[in-house]
Amino acid sequence: MVTPSGTRSSRSLGRALVLLAVAVLFLGAFQLALVLPTAGADRWVHLLFVGVFWVYAAAGLMAWWRRPSNRMGALILVGGFALFTGSLANTGVPVLTALGTITATAVLAVAFHLLHAFPSGRLRSRASRLTVVAGYLVALVLQAPLYLFDPAAPAPLAVADRPDLLGLGVVVQRSAGLAVAVATTVVLARRLLRADAAHRRVLGPLFAYGIVAVLLIPAGSTLFEAVLGMPATVRAGVQAALLGGIPVAFALGVLRGGFARTGELEELGAWLGATDGARPAPAPALRRALGDESLDIVFWMPESRTWADSSGAPAHLPAPGGERSGVDVEVGGRRVGAIVYDASLIGDPELVRSAGRVVAIAVERERLTAELLASQAALLTSRARLVAAADRERRRIAQDLHDGLQVQLVLLALEAQQVANGSGSTITREQVTSLRKGIDDAAGDLRRLVHDVMPSTLIEHGLSAATEDLVDRMPVPTRLHLGITDGALPEAIESTAYFVVAEGLANALKHSRAAAFTVRIERRGDRLLVQVDDDGVGGASFHAGRGLRGLADRVEVVNGRLEMQSHAGRGTRLRAELPCVL
Repeated sequence: MVTPSGTRSSRSLGRALVLLAVAVLFLGAFQLALVLPTAGADRWVHLLFVGVFWVYAAAGLMAWWRRPSNRMGALILVGGFALFTGSLANTGVPVLTALGTITATAVLAVAFHLLHAFPSGRLRSRASRLTVVAGYLVALVLQAPLYLFDPAAPAPLAVADRPDLLGLGVVVQRSAGLAVAVATTVVLARRLLRADAAHRRVLGPLFAYGIVAVLLIPAGSTLFEAVLGMPATVRAGVQAALLGGIPVAFALGVLRGGFARTGELEELGAWLGATDGARPAPAPALRRALGDESLDIVFWMPESRTWADSSGAPAHLPAPGGERSGVDVEVGGRRVGAIVYDASLIGDPELVRSAGRVVAIAVERERLTAELLASQAALLTSRARLVAAADRERRRIAQDLHDGLQVQLVLLALEAQQVANGSGSTITREQVTSLRKGIDDAAGDLRRLVHDVMPSTLIEHGLSAATEDLVDRMPVPTRLHLGITDGALPEAIESTAYFVVAEGLANALKHSRAAAFTVRIERRGDRLLVQVDDDGVGGASFHAGRGLRGLADRVEVVNGRLEMQSHAGRGTRLRAELPCVL
């Protein structure tokens, strides 16, 4: 079953945005507390500017929350703070007034930045980057003559009373600002020409409003006063209204307009253009692009007509109408997978479907990988069932031989001995005694056969006792280190561990010419370590015989790992790590 993959980053972002919202409310209230007591009839202008600041902040926070991977929200919020610092010039507090004078036009530079960066929040061309940098230089550097040479500027800022330099600074700043506006218009016009009709219907009004707003705000004072005769407070109110429309327009464009998914698709396009080594899997790319950390991809298995996750394990699509939803991903009209997402976070399934079309080929590639993993898992499961069935049969045969035929041979040997003891004929007695010895030899052979099939000690007492019995029968000195508790391991793991020890000792005894062996069995967390060492001649290999190859296959079936280190003249170490739980 598919479940959300974890939303820690979403919660962290939510907490950060809440803190920002609290800070914005506090700053606005702080400014009002400074200016309203002495504002008189103009207090509505101050209220309007603080309200516009809050509008910027609300629009930026909303866009940031709904589109975490899109930088427009953060950029709108920066515009709000630029507006706030610029309006501090009206507080009457010297330090704050100086800060407001320095940043009086910074909000216009941010507005240019928003125009160039829409819809993804990233500057996509060199022309846009140069224009935006020029906008910030005009707003911050060319603002300097307007306070350095103006005696009416706050005391810490004014350095000289130079009306000529002040007038020159005004002309230069306005001319440079106009040049930035013209360059912005050219860049945006080219973008409009390249856009399709649907996108042009959104971009055209948005770009037109942004350009008009950033031109009217600095020019509005002269225009509205000379042509319309507006008083200063009304002109300030109009400028505030124009500024207030900018964040709303951009936030709506990011969240609801025809470009609601353009930024995300741009991110996915960049993802597709990355080299294989730098490109993450489709699911993480989609999570970043769509802003849903719980998003996941499941894959369609056409042969079994089921869903599987990336590891090949069975998965399911969420039920319709719930908090989570899923949309199909198709390649050439053929279903290859589905994107499962949080429907409360992403309200437009078409957005997810469009993103799925971008990454469809990558999803198909991952589907094939998941199908291969599922087949491999099914093969391993099938092999594990065969091994388990074989072990059960070996145990049954060993038990039957031990409890049935072996007992019968022992009874026959006893009867033969009784006949020999009761016979008066020497020849008959010798023949019967010979028959009894033959029966004893057959019983011994049977015991060895039973032990090779499945040691009775392993069946009746467990791995520790069986290993101790095996070590005790070794003709070469053998040290045993046990760190397990019998009965705590599955039968398949006990059997596999025993055969690792038996095969390791048998091979060492045949080929190593060692003077001593060491066997270690211990549990380390959820893994069982089985190790056989000798101090012989070394040079052993998995390819040397079928026994070790078969042993490696058996260890692999139970999801274990078998390794061997055998350097010439330095002995051999056979080491297996087995899961303690199947």
